[in-house]
Amino acid sequence: MATESLATGQRSLGDPVLSYPLWPPLTSGCPRTSTAEVAYPLEIDYAYDRVPKELFTALGPETVRAVPPGRGGLDRWAPLLPPLAAPGLGEGGTPLIDIGDGVYVKDESRNPTWSHKDRLNRCTVSAAVGVGAEGIVVASSGNHGASAAAFAARAGLRCVLLASAGMPAAVDTFLHAYGAEVLPVPVEDRWPLMRRIVERTGYHPVSNLTVTHTGHPFGPEGYKTIAYEIFTELGTPAAVFMPTAYGELLFGVWKGFEELHRLGLAEHTPRIYACEPDAGGPLHAALRQGLPAARVEVGESAAYSAVSGVSGYRAAVAVRAGGGEALLVSDAQMAAAQAELARQGLWSELSSAAALAGLRATGRDAFEGPVVCVSTSSGFKDVGVGAHPAETLDPSWENIQGRLRGAGIPV
Repeated sequence: MATESLATGQRSLGDPVLSYPLWPPLTSGCPRTSTAEVAYPLEIDYAYDRVPKELFTALGPETVRAVPPGRGGLDRWAPLLPPLAAPGLGEGGTPLIDIGDGVYVKDESRNPTWSHKDRLNRCTVSAAVGVGAEGIVVASSGNHGASAAAFAARAGLRCVLLASAGMPAAVDTFLHAYGAEVLPVPVEDRWPLMRRIVERTGYHPVSNLTVTHTGHPFGPEGYKTIAYEIFTELGTPAAVFMPTAYGELLFGVWKGFEELHRLGLAEHTPRIYACEPDAGGPLHAALRQGLPAARVEVGESAAYSAVSGVSGYRAAVAVRAGGGEALLVSDAQMAAAQAELARQGLWSELSSAAALAGLRATGRDAFEGPVVCVSTSSGFKDVGVGAHPAETLDPSWENIQGRLRGAGIPV
């Protein structure tokens, strides 16, 4: 089986007729369709007629031998990804867990840095290696930053990370662990500083640079592999629910299923549902107003990693073409979904539980066939985790017995 990329170039989402060479990645969006109000992202195009027929067959001895030792993770899907120039960490291949009633959870917390962002950053850091950059710049206080720092370290690149002041202590420790230069600054200053650092250092940006979200053109391609994995294990589900901030995950999963349909492997594509914390909801606003992207005021939410004040055009494309909706979910709904996942043995970040919260709000009866909820990250990333050390109890049997009985355990 071929293990080299079949990527041929970049295509504008603002006008799909417009295409550009594969290199360099256009990290500021399409230069011919973007305006001062809306930045239109690029997607990657491929020589689909050359995709090996065995790419989506069961992983057997022949395909194992086709991937060189030490090149696991996304290399399984290399023909339909941008060139994977950076070494991997075994990202991808996460479990699809049946939680009953035909509902499955794709648990992305099993990735190397415990979030779905590892799929994206294998591709973005590969772009940095591909252009010969000595380092990367990222603006994040959570999953994206930790993942970018890990893959930069793996590739031998420096990483400058613009974080938000007041980020969770556990996340701060996580970011520093990979040797990144972590600069906590006010949120509104992160992106102007990132642009300046890119200009002065030549480091490659792996976060958004534009007024509405474009993101890196290579990044969402990594998320397509979630669709590939779901399909090889389950076929095409009736719907996929995903936590949504900027919508790169949403677009990548939708595109993966579209490619499966284009290659004649899937008879249809699933309905795509974006699940946004109701403290923001820019995608919901954009779709309601018929806009390519929107900005909204952001309120308070414990789901800090998914609350966004701006959306991007990728997300609108995915929901409109995917025949789904953008749903708003409250902190209370996410907390209930998080607790439901915990009863199944899954510890999800609060924002990651947005997908199951969206499904529960919609109702399982709305779908015929299996439904997949993507849980994007580990509960380790939540605000307050590790802030309070465990108490030391009086070890007397009377006290322990009282605690157990209080918990409903007969002793």
